[in-house]
Amino acid sequence: MYPDLSYLLHDIFGTSVDNWASVFKTFGLLLALALFSTYLLLRSEFKRLESMKVLTPNQVTYVVKEGIDWKELVYNSMVVGFIGLKLPYIMNNFPEFQGDPAGVLFSLKGNFLVGLLLAAIVAAYGYWTQLKSEKKAGTFTTEQYPHEKAGDIIIVAGLSGVLGAKLFSILENIPAFLKDPFGQLISGNGLNILGGLILAFFVVYFYIRKLNIKPLHMMDIAGMGILLGYAVGRIGCQLSGDGDWGIVAAAQPDWWFLPDWLWSYNFPNNVNNAGVLMDFVDEEAFNATLSDRSMSIEQRCDIASGVRYCHELKEGVYPTSVYETLISLSMFGILWVLNRKIRIAGMIFFLYMIINGVERWLMETIRVNDKYEYFGLNWSQAQYISIIFILIGVVGCGYIWKHRNKYKY
Repeated sequence: MYPDLSYLLHDIFGTSVDNWASVFKTFGLLLALALFSTYLLLRSEFKRLESMKVLTPNQVTYVVKEGIDWKELVYNSMVVGFIGLKLPYIMNNFPEFQGDPAGVLFSLKGNFLVGLLLAAIVAAYGYWTQLKSEKKAGTFTTEQYPHEKAGDIIIVAGLSGVLGAKLFSILENIPAFLKDPFGQLISGNGLNILGGLILAFFVVYFYIRKLNIKPLHMMDIAGMGILLGYAVGRIGCQLSGDGDWGIVAAAQPDWWFLPDWLWSYNFPNNVNNAGVLMDFVDEEAFNATLSDRSMSIEQRCDIASGVRYCHELKEGVYPTSVYETLISLSMFGILWVLNRKIRIAGMIFFLYMIINGVERWLMETIRVNDKYEYFGLNWSQAQYISIIFILIGVVGCGYIWKHRNKYKY
């Protein structure tokens, strides 16, 4: 497993683990790649629809005022000031930052003198350059094509998606949140994907309405984009061993011809340090650290083994992240082809709702998740939501098909 970049570089180049590269967490890197791949798809599809005259440019009017742009000055000085606040502290306390990057960044720890000094320098320089600029005041109008806003849409979707995923995850485990509210909020672990999709859908819907982008066309692209981004993101889950795995795998059948790890995997060096100590760990040294309750599990692993992630699962489990990556890529390919054949706005999105709901419901049967009993059923939260997705998809497909002449393009 590669909980962070240093472990991957170790396997490729033989460099030491837990070095400077450890601040780049594998899941975070793959999440960024997932958003970027979705951005490329969105931009490409917008351009295709623009070439077909389905999407048209929006007339944007903006006003340029005379004098100093104080908002720009304040924003730039705050950004540079924050860097000046944190960077010296990170350089002097790298092990602390290495172990908990989010905790350090969101804390009040830092060099306030350097931060304030850099902020003042940037503000003064910005003020001076604006005084010298020959900015023309007036009201201007320009054409703005939908593909030019693809990056903004992805940022809005990403931020609202992470927030929704975190909120739904908290609802699944309220006791843990009440025990450590701040820690649960800034932690990158424990994200409910379906919760992220739900909140992101509503936020993006209202955002694109302001941009005069037709919602049904956006929804069609979003369905494909979610599958593509989800597939890439699940690679991050698998590589980091973030706990998003399946139940203990059954005995491998004789007919299985694929690699053994595709049936059952122990997730060595997983980022959660879940399971039992690996063979190379000095168990005595590890147990000796248990008396110091202030020590993190990563620190204990480092003392006992020389690496910060020294656990693996006792029994092999289904690597469901790999399954979901393969299935999502396949479904993306199918919808991508259908999107060029079925020119009925909204149909691709509701097909996505059906196949995504079915896939997630089935996958939940072999994943580790809390179960809830409603209406005589003992399902996970994701399975109940999946049924709602399927029903919305079926009803949506039926409605769009019935009124297909209205939505053809």
